[in-house]
This record gives sequence, C-alpha cells and structure tokens, in this order.
Amino acid sequence: MSGHSKFANIAHKKAANDAAKGKIFTRIGKELMVAVKEGGSDVNNNSKLRAVVAKAKANNMPNDTIDRAIKKAASSDASNYEAVTYEGYGPNGTAIIVEALTDNRNRAASNIRSAFTKGGGSIGTQGCVSFMFDKKGQIILDKEEVKIDADELMMAALDAGAADFNEEDDSFEVLTEPDDFDTVREALEALNVPMASAEVTMIPQTYVSLTDEGDIKKMKRILDLLEEDDDVQDVYHNWDMPEEDDD
Repeated sequence: MSGHSKFANIAHKKAANDAAKGKIFTRIGKELMVAVKEGGSDVNNNSKLRAVVAKAKANNMPNDTIDRAIKKAASSDASNYEAVTYEGYGPNGTAIIVEALTDNRNRAASNIRSAFTKGGGSIGTQGCVSFMFDKKGQIILDKEEVKIDADELMMAALDAGAADFNEEDDSFEVLTEPDDFDTVREALEALNVPMASAEVTMIPQTYVSLTDEGDIKKMKRILDLLEEDDDVQDVYHNWDMPEEDDD
C-alpha cells in the first residue's frame, strides 16, 4: 500500500480531540442502533451487532456506553436510518466513496454533493469508483500491545480463515474476506490480542499521489467537510496521504 503506516493513521485519528471522539462514538451508536433493529439486541445471535461492538471496542468506547446504546436501540422508536453510498472524484482523479446513515436522504445528498463541489471534486454515478477498491475485513494490531509471537499470531489468523497477514514496523495487519471477518476476529479475541482497528472496509487497489499544493488543499477540504457531516459514517479514498500531512 502507500508509504505511510496504516497504524499511524489510526493512532492519529484516535488522538483527536474530545469533540472528534464524541463524533466517532455517535457514529458507532447509529451503527449499533441499525444492527439491533435488523437482528435484535442479543450479541450472541446477531453477527452484525458483534462486528459493530468489536469496532466500538477498537475505538476505546467504554463497555457501559456500548451497553446503554444497545439497550436504547432495543427499546426506542428512534428514527429509521437508511444506508446510502455515494461515489465520486477528488482532485487529479482521486477516488472517494462515502457511506452514510441518514434519516433524510435529500439532506445527506445535498451536503455530500456540496462537500465535493467545495473541494473541486464531483459526485459520480453508482459504481464509478468502487471497482477500484476491494471490500475486505481488516484488523490492525499495535505491535507494542501484542504479547504473543508474531509467527503464532500469523498462524492463528490464517488457521481461522484470514486471507493475508502483513507485518509493518509498528503493526500487524490481518485481511479477510468479508464473510470470514467475524470468525477471524473472534479467534484473535480468544487470544486476548488488543485491536487498534477491526472492521470491514474498502481498501484501494492502487493509490494516487497529489503533488500540487492546491490539489492537496482541495482534497483536505473535501475530507474535512465530509468528516464534519453528521450523516456520514465512513469515507474511503485512494489518496496516498504523506505522513507529515496527518499531523
């Protein structure tokens, strides 16, 4: 992948201010609500809920906050959120996928289109860039937190059904097919391995570098506006972000 560390990017996001952390918790809370509405509040019998709970824990969401969110979702008549996906282009042909959970599709579409436009990008048709990404389960592990041997960790992941295991300077990355994600994650949880990140995500097949300062500013503008949007859950892109631009 790109020259920068996946783990460094995750650590950077987690080190954000309390307001940013609150936004992450709000987004995960919406995912918990949708998962409970679709499959019930019993984590043991709802694989989607188990996956969201794992994502919540990887983002340091307290257990009591998770429990409260699940109970609230099970007992509330909260707004029905609709999952919608938008695809488009940023500067220099960079590919961007936006996943939203919204109770107002028109509002979400308008705000997301505006974010692209203000950064010099454009919304495209469904499927215009998603073919450039692979949907994978991805688990990132902080090397400093992993207490077992790397070979033992790799064998445990592969035996559980992982498709690939990569070692970087500061982290391990486990990749799975989406259908195998839960099984592999649960196998690693059984080894008491803390996870910096655990989710099904969209991984670019290739990355695009931006060298023009204007293009970099425009791309950051798009990503910042999308990050601020309450309807937006996840943003995937193939910009090869230099590490120094993360600080």
